[in-house]
Amino acid sequence: MPKKPLTNAEEVEVRSRAELRDWLGANHARPTGVWLVHHKKSSPHYLPMGEIVRECLAWGWVDSLSRGKDGTRTMHWIAPRDPNSNWSRINKDIVAELEAVGLMTAAGRALVEAAKANGSWTALDDVENLVLPDDLRSAFDHAPGTEDVWNDWPRSVKRAALEVLLNAKRPATRQSKIATIVDCAVRGERPFQWRKG
Repeated sequence: MPKKPLTNAEEVEVRSRAELRDWLGANHARPTGVWLVHHKKSSPHYLPMGEIVRECLAWGWVDSLSRGKDGTRTMHWIAPRDPNSNWSRINKDIVAELEAVGLMTAAGRALVEAAKANGSWTALDDVENLVLPDDLRSAFDHAPGTEDVWNDWPRSVKRAALEVLLNAKRPATRQSKIATIVDCAVRGERPFQWRKG
């Protein structure tokens, strides 16, 4: 999460991946993020989001929130990555790609090594592989038919639910989340979905 109010945060505009790489090269050690202002697809200065993500990862940064800027530009919040945040398979694959083409920097590599040391590099592996935890399986066993409902949910729904469980810090919180998943399965609803109102 950003470490200062987003409304007062610095804005940095770039018009190419090279400009972003140069800016991160000079500023990756700063402790706070910035609003990265970049042009929309209709502009000759359009910078695809995939390139922004790759440059951020190469330098040990991450992107998160987005906001509109004006008719031709948009903004994304980019900031130093929390060393304890868990790594998704997609981002790990991008790191491997960056290494293969020689674009990973020492700063980005140091963050990867720290993640491997503290466990955040592999923390999501079971989530990504949709491994059903024993406590959730047991809860399904006590509510016949719910595991079948779980199995019918899209991969994205199951993955999100498993990540919610992974991130539950206290046993009581985890049990509450498991109860929510089972209750949703009983009702035929998908758990942890954002609903208007």
